Amino acid sequence: MGAISIRNVVKRYGRGPKANQVIHGVSADIADGEFIVIVGPSGCGKSTLLRMVAGLEEISEGEISIGPRVVNDVEPADRDIAMVFQNYALYPHMTVYQNMAYGLKIARVPPEEIEARVQKAARILELGSLLQRTPRQLSGGQRQRVAMGRAIVRQPQAFLFDEPLSNLDAKLRAQTRLEIQKLHQELGVTSLFVTHDQVEAMTLAQRMIVMNAGRIEQIGTPEAVYSRPATTFVAGFIGSPPMNLLQGQADGSRFALEGVSLPLPSAAPRAGALILGVRPEHTELRPDGHWPLKVEMIEMLGAERLVYGRLGQVLFTVRLDATLPSPRLGETVRLEVTPEHLHWFDAGSGQRVVP
Repeated sequence: MGAISIRNVVKRYGRGPKANQVIHGVSADIADGEFIVIVGPSGCGKSTLLRMVAGLEEISEGEISIGPRVVNDVEPADRDIAMVFQNYALYPHMTVYQNMAYGLKIARVPPEEIEARVQKAARILELGSLLQRTPRQLSGGQRQRVAMGRAIVRQPQAFLFDEPLSNLDAKLRAQTRLEIQKLHQELGVTSLFVTHDQVEAMTLAQRMIVMNAGRIEQIGTPEAVYSRPATTFVAGFIGSPPMNLLQGQADGSRFALEGVSLPLPSAAPRAGALILGVRPEHTELRPDGHWPLKVEMIEMLGAERLVYGRLGQVLFTVRLDATLPSPRLGETVRLEVTPEHLHWFDAGSGQRVVP
């Protein structure tokens, strides 16, 4: 069983009062066969957490289990995991076949078993015609598939991916995402995938862990994280363009911002200082709309356009279908938002306020 349990894990560099703590009591449970994506901005601790699961970083406090076994003091080679890095780390003088077979050869797996495993991985990743080539004869996407093949032949309890698509261009990233999805569907191995790219997180994850400054902000399915962000950080990080976050004062069915008082389609959850979140795609331009937006800039993005403007003195973004009539620069248009698309957050803590 490849379930992974992370319990109150802390990571510090250094000792004493000058120690730098980068992971702050993180806990999460990954079920056997689940595909979890750890996502967050650079420096949030996601790769450090993954490396602690792999055994490449010491755990300062807490406990990590893989299957039924606590692995805090287990060497990386004995944890029964396989890791795929951003850097392909292939042996340049070996063929694709030899790169994939090398770890098994060192482990003294019988030659016929090595052959069977390599051929199966090559079939899954469509590498059969490339087995006799060397890495320099491969494209970046092909090299990454070889790195994944080398992990597959290990038949581990868990796969750990550390930003494996970062070196690929946009088209190859999209193609390799599909290959990783198919790989997981076929093998069903527990997988932890680290990325700073929210598109990768949303498209690959069965559940996602959103991290910020060494802490978990939210764990949930992509749909749940998108539709009900737990904090203003998650609301601003997940979604492109990000959610509009308006800081103001709520009073019944009105919300006062700098320079304007907006009527609300339903009453605020409480009076006083709150942050109101609205996604750019959840607004409509309507002649009878209640929110006046003065248009400052328009971006044409093919199938859609982004309209940037101000509600009073506050910046606000609207995403429109490109087939709709475009507003003019300097024009004041009217916006309408439905009650189910309003998100409320505490002005002090940034935590979601449930209506």
